[in-house]
Amino acid sequence: MDTPPALITIGSLAIGVLALSAVQSGLGLSMTPGHGTPGPGWIPMPNPADGGVPSPPFPANLTATERAHLDTFDALDFEVFSKQNWARLGESHAANIRVHFPDGHYTDGIDRHIADMASWFAWAPDMTIDVHPLRIAKDNLTAVMGVLKGTFSKPMPDGKGGSIAPTGKAFAVNMATVGIWNRQGTMDEEFLFWDNQTFYGEMGVS
Repeated sequence: MDTPPALITIGSLAIGVLALSAVQSGLGLSMTPGHGTPGPGWIPMPNPADGGVPSPPFPANLTATERAHLDTFDALDFEVFSKQNWARLGESHAANIRVHFPDGHYTDGIDRHIADMASWFAWAPDMTIDVHPLRIAKDNLTAVMGVLKGTFSKPMPDGKGGSIAPTGKAFAVNMATVGIWNRQGTMDEEFLFWDNQTFYGEMGVS
């Protein structure tokens, strides 16, 4: 089965970007000193997609601009995306934003991005992102991890004029978004990452 354009496999790039951004931002990452011994106070995070992992406080020592970017991104996922309040997307996205997808293709312009996101709700009307387990900011860059949840309850267009029948199965998938922000406080460029194999597996699509 061909994969719809919006849902393609992620590599390891998102993890690398998150780690690099965390180091650059001064966020304290716990590292193992060797021989498999955890560092002092280190507690590994369970899988956020399994639930029970809240949004933590923002990293320490953020500038006012960095904090504003993370505040805006929280509102983007929790209020704008999850409630399909597309009239507010301009609070976080520049009019000419370029959005990169995991398969390498990209789109230009906020109207096209709104159309893409709205189409996802056609097959999962209850889709939400209501937690950000990792939130990192440095200068004009942010890297945020979210959990995309919903139910495959409506037909999904297959990109060939047909559709994939809904399975009624729920999904909860870890994803990451890397944003490049401008001086007006909106993103000029956005990179989206998720694991498509997990996504389709949870929805019961093969």
